Amino acid sequence: MDFPVLSAAELTDRATTWPTVGHRELAAGKLFGFVEDRVTTPDGGEMVREYLRHTGSVGIIALDDRDRVALVQQYRHPVGFELIEPPAGLLDVLTEDPLDAARRELAEEVGLAADQWAVLVDVFNSPGCSDEFLRIFLARGLRSTPAPDGFEVHGEEAHMRRYWAHRDDLTRAVFAGRLANPVLVAGVLALAATGTAYASLRPAHTPWPARDQRPVRTGA
Repeated sequence: MDFPVLSAAELTDRATTWPTVGHRELAAGKLFGFVEDRVTTPDGGEMVREYLRHTGSVGIIALDDRDRVALVQQYRHPVGFELIEPPAGLLDVLTEDPLDAARRELAEEVGLAADQWAVLVDVFNSPGCSDEFLRIFLARGLRSTPAPDGFEVHGEEAHMRRYWAHRDDLTRAVFAGRLANPVLVAGVLALAATGTAYASLRPAHTPWPARDQRPVRTGA
């Protein structure tokens, strides 16, 4: 097919918002909401879209000096699986710096701190039905650290198991279809693509357009 070919400079997602002419909340949960928008399309038509409002999240691929990644195995009720996952957590405080959230989650879930941080990959987890944005960090120079003061585990987290796995074994398991957590899949494949070229990764405080765009779109 004779499609246009995008140049390297043109390979970028573009923040934009079609006019929303109607908005209503269909359901509100403890952390998430389910909403309906009526949106005007560029040709003057109208469409209705229902989607999950999400706080956003961070994930951490914590890599030690033996090329092992720190993992948890956690029960996920909506899918009915115990999933092998990297440490991750919600950005449920709007003003919290994503790197601070990643440091907190790394300490809480696997008892680790890191001296070197970089952005590994940014992802919209399911942009057709949720506004969730996800930033996955690479953490290196690992050391043990206590959980933050006041941290208590509840629900599934009280039953998490902690593991190490070699990065190459994780890559093979992803391609074999044995691992499906999106934070793990995106993070492990980004790590495989990076190899040892860690200097090529973006700094940990790189601006995050997906997070910056949400208040513009929603007023939240």
